[in-house]
Amino acid sequence: MTAQPHDFLPGGAPDPAKSLRAIRAALVVRQDREAFDAGLRAVLDEVRVNLDLGVLNDFVHRWWISACDSARDPEGRRRMHARAEQVLAGDCPRAAHGSVMGQAGSAASMSSMPAQFGSAARRRL
Repeated sequence: MTAQPHDFLPGGAPDPAKSLRAIRAALVVRQDREAFDAGLRAVLDEVRVNLDLGVLNDFVHRWWISACDSARDPEGRRRMHARAEQVLAGDCPRAAHGSVMGQAGSAASMSSMPAQFGSAARRRL
C-alpha cells in the first residue's frame, strides 16, 4: 500500500485550495453557492463588528469541506439537495427503519444538520 497526499484521490479531482475564490468555484450546486454567498456576507459583517478573524477561518474550513465533497461527488451533492428539498416539503414517504432518515428519527432531525455538509464531508468530521 502506498501513501497518497491528503488532497489527492486516485482518479478524482484534487481538493480545491483553501481560499474563498477556490471554494466558491468548486461549489457546483446552486443551493451551495447561494448558502455560501449569504454565509460569507454574514461572516464578513461579524468580522467588521467584532474584529475577530476566527469566525472567518471557521467559515472557510467548513465550506472547504463542502467544496471537497462537491469536487469529489457533484452528483451526490445534487441528490442530497434534491432529497432535502423533498423532505422539507413533506413530499416523500417516511423512510424505512434502516435508512439514514430512519436512523435520524425524523425530517426535523435532518433539517437541523447544516446543509453544506454532504456525505463525504460527514465521513471526514
